[in-house]
Amino acid sequence: MGRPHPLAISVLALASLWQASGSSLAQERHTEYVQTEEDVASKLGVKQFSPYAGRSYPTRPLWGDQHLHTEISVDAGTMTRLGQEDAYRFARGEEVASTTGVRAKLSRPLDWLVISDHAEMYGLMPQLLSGDRDLLGTAQGKSWYDALKSGDKEKMFATAMDIVAALSKPEPPFKSDKIVRKAWEKYTALADKYNEPGRFSAIIGYEYTTRGGYNLHRNVLFRGDASVANQTLPFSQFDSQNPEDLWKALDTFEKKTGADVLAIPHNGNLSNGLMFSIETNDGQPLTKEIAALRARLEPLVEVTQIKGDSEAHPFLSPNDEFADYEKWDSANLDGTEIKQKDMLQYEYARSALKIGLQLEKKLGVNPYKFGMAAGTDAHTALTAVAENNFFGKHSGVEPSSKRWEHVVIKSPKDPSLTTLGWQQAAGGYTAVWANANTREAIFDAMVRKETYATTGPRMTVRFFGGWDFVKEDTLSREPASIGYDKGVPMGSDLRQAPEGKSPTFLVAALKDALSGNLDRIQIIKGWMNTDGKTEERVYDVVWSDDRKPDARGKLPPVGNTVKVENATWTNTIGAPELITVWTDPDFDPTQHAFYYARVIEIPTPRWTAYEAKRFGVAMPKKVPMVTQERAYTSPIWYAP
Repeated sequence: MGRPHPLAISVLALASLWQASGSSLAQERHTEYVQTEEDVASKLGVKQFSPYAGRSYPTRPLWGDQHLHTEISVDAGTMTRLGQEDAYRFARGEEVASTTGVRAKLSRPLDWLVISDHAEMYGLMPQLLSGDRDLLGTAQGKSWYDALKSGDKEKMFATAMDIVAALSKPEPPFKSDKIVRKAWEKYTALADKYNEPGRFSAIIGYEYTTRGGYNLHRNVLFRGDASVANQTLPFSQFDSQNPEDLWKALDTFEKKTGADVLAIPHNGNLSNGLMFSIETNDGQPLTKEIAALRARLEPLVEVTQIKGDSEAHPFLSPNDEFADYEKWDSANLDGTEIKQKDMLQYEYARSALKIGLQLEKKLGVNPYKFGMAAGTDAHTALTAVAENNFFGKHSGVEPSSKRWEHVVIKSPKDPSLTTLGWQQAAGGYTAVWANANTREAIFDAMVRKETYATTGPRMTVRFFGGWDFVKEDTLSREPASIGYDKGVPMGSDLRQAPEGKSPTFLVAALKDALSGNLDRIQIIKGWMNTDGKTEERVYDVVWSDDRKPDARGKLPPVGNTVKVENATWTNTIGAPELITVWTDPDFDPTQHAFYYARVIEIPTPRWTAYEAKRFGVAMPKKVPMVTQERAYTSPIWYAP
């Protein structure tokens, strides 16, 4: 054995001294005597030396995808031939072959994963394609089977679209309770097998898919293991097409079992004004009870994924130069209803956060007090969305020289609304500030909203709010120690404003080693005036290089080093890290407000540029070849 630490010897000596002196404390509690380092140091007059000893806050973000589909999903299963075990192996860093035979591997393993296969007809497609007699004995099953086995790509794609349409009908085409139970229990057992606390968390979940054309879907996550999840079956739109019934079912499940669940709504950009409505699902005024249920069960919202970005929109935020990012805003998901401008306010996260302030004033509850999450929504079983390693939305658009022009989603109503391959966005991932890489710790961090979303890169972002941060706090290499000590982290509420003070924010970002330098950090503020109207403002709070804002306060662009023809860039502009303390110059202590940080990278090649280089493709001018990746933190709220 090594020599005891001197401080440990002092603790033992002190305990012995107390016992010898007849101390009642020592006599009564010596068997359970536990002290923190600070207590010991105080009693012995010893100053704390190590800044890391006794540290209890999260020290690194845990990266994951809360939205991935495999062959178990009835729509993905029409094309994808990779299963849930393939998905776990890939997310953990192993190399696999994609459905089209392309070898695939992540640059770095993920820390956690939610395989969120569709609840509707869960596990049916592998059963059908295996030639199940009962399913082939039905006219619908035989028709689908013959088409999917035909080898005719057009017929297969048309059948896939037909199956997706079946998900929007109130009745299932097959009675599949036994199939669902068997597939669900096989999945939960597999999740337990691949769950390795400290290394990889296989969080059990599924996707509730309702009103498919309007994308009002939710990913449901369980905190516990298979023994918990197996006490129920995935709640599907065949149970109810009303999301409020999902919340009620989850609430009942929690009360009955003592288990914990949460739901994460999908990106709202394709909902045509329904995702963040001020009404109930049946068009009635929103009630306090429904608002409270949603607020409790849906602590996070997905703000970016392959089907576009839902943080902000240029129509809603005309003064935000970065609001027009990877927009899917012409119609709903399947192109059956044209988008109207008045729908947009109920689709985007920033607008929903402002609406939440108004609803809180009216109802006493804010149903849209959510944190930020991201996911891929890949239907390939491959959570691969780095710009140079993008495997697409589904297996019909895996890497190839033609995928930029292939159909991703076909509109049955208007061909001009059909989504093509180049319109896919390579994103995104969720970063969670959890104390440990376990299901429970990650789930708890999601509940307290200590998360942020990125469009793919794994930059490290800290965001704290308080009343006493000062410029000197930026000098620490451990900003979190100051952040937790003097304030609250992302996802939290500011305490009551001290007299005469404005809120201060400590924000820091460190670039992803494999991605671009940082352009700037912005803080987005939304607030509600005394007349009930809401406003917003984007503040550039720290930026790279020697740029100066102009007379209007506008910061010049960072520049662009991308060489599209080579799909390369240089980090000769931008900064590897940015940190600052910012004080709200427009604070009114009587106004409800929220603040969140947005971190912007310098321009880098988009996945289409990498594709053009690899396959020698000359893409049309309409295809974007450069991107500026970003991160969105969960907000910090202030209430008078």
